[in-house]
Amino acid sequence: MSRRGLLALAGVGGAGAIAGVAAGLLSHDALAPATAPTPAEADVVPFHGSIQAGITTPAQDRLHMAAFDVTTDDRGALIRLLRDWTAAAEAMSQGRQTGTTGAADGPYDAPPEDTGEALGLSAAKLTVTFGFGAGLFEKDGKVRFGLEGRRPEALIDLPHFPGDDLQPNRSGGDIVVQACADDPQVAVHAIRNLARIGFGTVRVRWSQLGFGRTSSTSRSQQTPRNLFGFKDGTNNIKAEDTALLNEHVWAGAGSRPEEAWMQGGSYLVARRIRMHIEIWDRTSLREQEGLIGRTKSEGSPLSGGKEFSAPDFALKGKDGEPLIGMDAHVRMAHADQNDGVRMLRRGYNYTDGSDGLGHLDAGLFFVAFVRDPRTHYVPMQMAMAKQDTLAVEYLKHTGSALAAVPPGVQPGGYIGEGLFT
Repeated sequence: MSRRGLLALAGVGGAGAIAGVAAGLLSHDALAPATAPTPAEADVVPFHGSIQAGITTPAQDRLHMAAFDVTTDDRGALIRLLRDWTAAAEAMSQGRQTGTTGAADGPYDAPPEDTGEALGLSAAKLTVTFGFGAGLFEKDGKVRFGLEGRRPEALIDLPHFPGDDLQPNRSGGDIVVQACADDPQVAVHAIRNLARIGFGTVRVRWSQLGFGRTSSTSRSQQTPRNLFGFKDGTNNIKAEDTALLNEHVWAGAGSRPEEAWMQGGSYLVARRIRMHIEIWDRTSLREQEGLIGRTKSEGSPLSGGKEFSAPDFALKGKDGEPLIGMDAHVRMAHADQNDGVRMLRRGYNYTDGSDGLGHLDAGLFFVAFVRDPRTHYVPMQMAMAKQDTLAVEYLKHTGSALAAVPPGVQPGGYIGEGLFT
């Protein structure tokens, strides 16, 4: 049981309650199999592997994503940073402090090697996922860090989509880091310590907090809801869908030998999408469901069935019109309308105060992993930006980033090692 759990019990039943629970835990432990994981172990997601954690990992409750610009021109300094970040991410994902002396055991007159706000907390299923933006390879027309020819062809500059209102301080970045956890303080601690370690080598370009995941990445999870109140990500690829992951999520080696370092990686698309929720809240339920193409209560397609029933886009009502409108979001986003391509989504709700005009600055922080953004994201987003009434009238894209996510790290290695060797 975590420290927070014990404190909560203390508030309810005092020391006697804790003693009783402790006795119960002891008796259960005596009967449990020797291999049963402790609560602390159950909160740990393995860091090493052939793929990075935080992609097919069951989506956690909280997000802190940040993009960094590399301020040095020294290739060696960049590699040292990636090694240090790898060690820190591994430690934090296991619930340990960063550095050798942590937050409180180092020299008294020197800055601590860990910021300390996660002391006493579990790992909370923290995952830290790294991706490289186009700016790491080339900036202002100049190749950086000896990476000439190493930029994957799929790492494109995303086009300007109709209706985009992108803000430079919310877009781009040389390195993008996604920290997900079931405790918001653990996720913030991860990004904060990476920024601390990177001082003098990188600087934060933008960051985004997210809550309430808007998609499920495992069949063990229920479908969550977005800030429009509708279930989101019903048709998402799941971790159990091995064949679909190979077809739509994991990148190949590319067409050139210089791209082989991306074999088994993926591409991360991040879009900050502001929702005009005040206008939405004054829209009738009939129109809301028509715009989405699903019922609000159960999430079933308007053509009938249950939540996971396949939509029947040809089925028409008594008026001769399709039950799922031609401009409905479900139709525009469905694989059947997009040459069969799919993506693995890991988005989150967000709210960032107000805009000063009495409107909440809130919406969806869209995150997706795809095999190739040229085929698995750009065509769909272009069509939706032009024809999806929901996207045209109720959404505004204010931030954007695309990053090449290399494969996982093996013990003794560092993130992106294949790119630099």
